[in-house]
Amino acid sequence: MTVDERHRRRRRLRRQAAVLLFLMLAFALAWFFESQATTTVAFVRYAELAGDADSNPGLSPAGQERAEELSRLLGEADVVAGVDAIFATQYRYTQETVAPLAKRLRLPVQVQEVADVNGLLERILRDYKGKIVLVVTHTGPLPELIRELHGSKKVPAFGATEHDNLYIVSIPWYGKVKTLRLKYGVPYRPDPPSAATPPASEPVPSGP
Repeated sequence: MTVDERHRRRRRLRRQAAVLLFLMLAFALAWFFESQATTTVAFVRYAELAGDADSNPGLSPAGQERAEELSRLLGEADVVAGVDAIFATQYRYTQETVAPLAKRLRLPVQVQEVADVNGLLERILRDYKGKIVLVVTHTGPLPELIRELHGSKKVPAFGATEHDNLYIVSIPWYGKVKTLRLKYGVPYRPDPPSAATPPASEPVPSGP
């Protein structure tokens, strides 16, 4: 092998090494940014009930329609993958609220104790980083969940029959958390105030 041939061979090997290094760096960066991608968590209150919440009822016809509308709205929320996980509390009506969407996406409904706010958030941020997650919960925990994710601290109080809010909390790997409030299904129309009748409060579930 001549001197020129050895030089050409060394230059070729250096180019190949540079290309290999570039590809390794590109794959490493792609993996890093994918693993640090934005996590999106959607929160809704359960749909309209067929009875008193203390008796753990199912959904009323209006609630079933709202559950179907939630499925239509979120069934193709992401043009690539859609919702990646669904969480509901231990109560029948929260699970029925997400049943149409779970069936449509062929996802299990993961049940989480309604009072275990920290446990739910730990599962989401640990197991679904960079994913889209839906949580169906109750009036009390919903604002707390959003606050704990560093979302809005000004979630308005819910009316007793208000079920049309959809909150979306976007958690980037770097930067400020964003909170959106959307409406879906039949709009909520509060009853006019009456001096004789005090405003109703949401019943608190007392059992499974």
